[in-house]
Amino acid sequence: MTDAGEKLVIPEHVAVIMDGNGRWAKKRGVPRAMGHKAGCETLEKMVRVASDMGIQYFTVYGFSTENWKRSAEEVGALMQLMRYYLVRLLKIASQNNVKVEMLGEKSRFDKDIIKGIDNLVEGTKDNTGMRFIIAINYGGRDEIVRAARKLVEEYRDNGRDVSEIDEAVFNSHLDTHGLPDPDLLIRTSGEMRLSNYLLWQLAYTELYVTDCLWPDFNKEELEKAVVAYNGRERRFGGRK
Repeated sequence: MTDAGEKLVIPEHVAVIMDGNGRWAKKRGVPRAMGHKAGCETLEKMVRVASDMGIQYFTVYGFSTENWKRSAEEVGALMQLMRYYLVRLLKIASQNNVKVEMLGEKSRFDKDIIKGIDNLVEGTKDNTGMRFIIAINYGGRDEIVRAARKLVEEYRDNGRDVSEIDEAVFNSHLDTHGLPDPDLLIRTSGEMRLSNYLLWQLAYTELYVTDCLWPDFNKEELEKAVVAYNGRERRFGGRK
């Protein structure tokens, strides 16, 4: 992974935009649903890899608020995959002592999917290893708007002074409250945009973009990202 004697710093929190399932399928002349299935299989493997590497928080963009705009056929296929992998991930997380958490607004999903999400979170809540966070029906702007609404209601109903609101107070009302901001964001498939992902939390995150399509992502690709991260000088707006 590195030269002999050189020890890598493993980022505490890695976030991933898993892009390229459709292009992976197109390259192979198979339906897009097959690309999404392959992407889910890769995610299974990467949960184990990230945990074994010593990453403490692993957050992935599973389904965005904008993904509902895709064709009914594709959304339907994604929902079926979600039903299957919510059960699969419970087994994988339990085997690897991984605690699973969710970001986003789950109320739009069908009742059985909501139940599957709740079962996955509840069934892994006592695990003490890596925290695996899945963003589903999630959008960064939507998260910020929902947090703002909570704050307005809270301060209006209790007659509190809005001047008390600072970054820490606002952060405590986000879906990610209690989680550290990502140290490293990985985006696959070469696209150079955030796609409405963790907009508040990525303020000082190191970005790594690879042309590798998500279904082809593996341990070696994650190691490349971590090596690149180790070559960065994190200054958080200051100077050294």
